Amino acid sequence: MARKKRELGVGAGQAESGFTLIEVMFSMVVMTVGLVSLLSVLCLAMASTQTSEEHDIAKRLANEAVESILTVRETTQYSWSDIANTGSGGIFLSGPQPIDCPGADGIVGTADDAACGPLVLDMPGPSGVVTTPSGSPCAAPDNCVPLTNYTRTIAITPYTVNGVAVSTLDNILVTITYIDPQWKVPQTYVLQTLVSQYR
Repeated sequence: MARKKRELGVGAGQAESGFTLIEVMFSMVVMTVGLVSLLSVLCLAMASTQTSEEHDIAKRLANEAVESILTVRETTQYSWSDIANTGSGGIFLSGPQPIDCPGADGIVGTADDAACGPLVLDMPGPSGVVTTPSGSPCAAPDNCVPLTNYTRTIAITPYTVNGVAVSTLDNILVTITYIDPQWKVPQTYVLQTLVSQYR
């Protein structure tokens, strides 16, 4: 019987196996490092989500400016020479401008925008649906985001080939500048395109 007990490993003098205190402490350190790393990745992902939203707004504001220039080209109330900065005899303001809603002419980046006031982005509220009626100012429960953090610069220059200006083609450079709310550093989004006189 004693022989059977020894074969099963239950006999006297047999050492019991288990975890030592050092092994437990080491595994706790490894688990803590892993959890801290996971937490930092989660924080970085949240910051990237906020940054991507700001970048998306900047992209939309730049596209809006290019669409306004195309609108001027398509309407009969303006001529091709009006698609220029004010210093060159056009209607688009030079230098960084605040993001105001389009004025009476419906074109962003012109002198009458200041009378309209700052543009407020109407985002869905807790319900996930925009409840403010179209054409009305943003109101609760929607998320009203003022775009005072952004400036837009529209630079219009004649397109040149080998130093010679092409009279029917303009180079459009729209620069949106904003302060990243997460890192508090200036960011820019640049959109460059060409606009032809011909439709």
